[in-house]
Amino acid sequence: MEKTLKQGLTATERITIDASRTITFMGEDLRVYSTPSMVLDIERLCKKLLDKHLDKTESSVGTRVEINHLGATLINMWVDIEIFIKEIDRRRILFEVEIQDQVGDKVGECLHTRFVVDLERQKKRLDSKRAKLETN
Repeated sequence: MEKTLKQGLTATERITIDASRTITFMGEDLRVYSTPSMVLDIERLCKKLLDKHLDKTESSVGTRVEINHLGATLINMWVDIEIFIKEIDRRRILFEVEIQDQVGDKVGECLHTRFVVDLERQKKRLDSKRAKLETN
């Protein structure tokens, strides 16, 4: 991890809610931003911020998401996702997140935890798991 990774860092990204980010099970007239898409958008933004402050031999993985999806966002509206690094504990990074839609409604809030991983060590762990799978 670079010394630039510090508590208090923030980032904001505006995302337009296209059809791929919406639910379909209530019909075309009721398509709104889905919770799984909100989670994915949060994870991507948090990873993007961390990537700017990690060594080339590192990446991060999400390990926990505590989300409150507070309101509906219509298809073709945009949301602003604002993230804030609330806490850094060695390799564990805790983000606080707020999502607001284009009419000013707070439509989501979240705590998201990511762990910084060494890519070579992660590869060894996954190779070990693959080997166990092959023996079963």
